[in-house]
Amino acid sequence: MPHLTVTHIGTATMLLEIDGVRLLTDPVFDAPGRKYAFGWGTSSTHLETPALSIDALGRLDAVLLSHDQHGDNLDDAGRALLPSVPRVITTHVAAKRLGLSNATGLRDFESTKLGPFTITGTPARHGPPGSLPIVGHVTGFLIEGGSLPGPIYISGDTVWFDGVAEVARRFRPVLAFLHLGNVGFGISGPLAYTFDAKDAATAAKALGVSRVIPLHYEGWTHFRQQRDSAAAVLSAELGEKVQWLERGTATRVDL
Repeated sequence: MPHLTVTHIGTATMLLEIDGVRLLTDPVFDAPGRKYAFGWGTSSTHLETPALSIDALGRLDAVLLSHDQHGDNLDDAGRALLPSVPRVITTHVAAKRLGLSNATGLRDFESTKLGPFTITGTPARHGPPGSLPIVGHVTGFLIEGGSLPGPIYISGDTVWFDGVAEVARRFRPVLAFLHLGNVGFGISGPLAYTFDAKDAATAAKALGVSRVIPLHYEGWTHFRQQRDSAAAVLSAELGEKVQWLERGTATRVDL
């Protein structure tokens, strides 16, 4: 059985420890209260203090960065952290934009080695069809190897679309971290830019995972579906497969 511990720090930021390898996702560590512009008339205000400080993280082996262009996935404090981490694995566009010697960019289904693990970039579409020029490139991740009994999937900021279905056709993950929140903005009306709980359940069923851990659902004003509402839907759709994390608490996950 793998030794897998997860600490949810806030938004999509978590410390993932697998067989002693320590991975940080989408680092957001700024103090709350600031409004962040996301472009094209969209913005959001950060509402919560991260559950851990950067100083409390300890050793990091890599950052898995789903994208660099939005402050709820990479803010100023998170950006300042990146040069000090041995590896930053992200989109091919972000790797060029960051200009860091430690950055590895992945296209869809490209892979890189990290110790005993293989990290594969997975398709993500951060909005409705045709939104790429507005929202930019995003990636999810698959982690395989070590003592894991199967792949771990991290969705990144995405809606349900054929790219996620393609992940399900190619792989059979045992655990999925799904970015929820039903992100939306007044300027684009009802259009969604991340999973709502119903679509997250659809993804989980397609993937065939035995465990789902939600991320990215509170702490910002652009999240339109909070934990209580999402939990009711996920419980009805997936039952005991869903595991919610308490922020700041290192939680053992059994697979």
